[in-house]
Amino acid sequence: MSLDAYKKSLKTTETPRAMERRILTQITSRLDAHQAEYDAAAEGPSRLGILAGPLRSAVHDNVRLWLGFKADLLTPGNELPPETRAGLLSLAGFVERQSGQIMNGRGTIESLIAVNKPIIQALQGQTVEAA
Repeated sequence: MSLDAYKKSLKTTETPRAMERRILTQITSRLDAHQAEYDAAAEGPSRLGILAGPLRSAVHDNVRLWLGFKADLLTPGNELPPETRAGLLSLAGFVERQSGQIMNGRGTIESLIAVNKPIIQALQGQTVEAA
């Protein structure tokens, strides 16, 4: 292995926390790109038309990520404090329900973004203030 290839592999190695933050940031950015249009549209057919584009896959990827978080949180031996796990599990349930509403032309994309952004901050090690 050349020295350049070795350096590149070191740069691309991420901690699980950094990987979660990167993926959540990417998905949130994709949601944000369509949030104003979707949330401003009338519920029902207008929103379903918007979902025919890339927004559908962003919502799908977001809920899949949160299902992964949920599975990890329910794993025996998860080292997060019980209160933190309970709060995150509650958020995962909210994301699932809200995503179902969005896929039916109701709900708001802003609500998903509002859940994701504080988690991104927490994964960056920033203090999250209560809303």
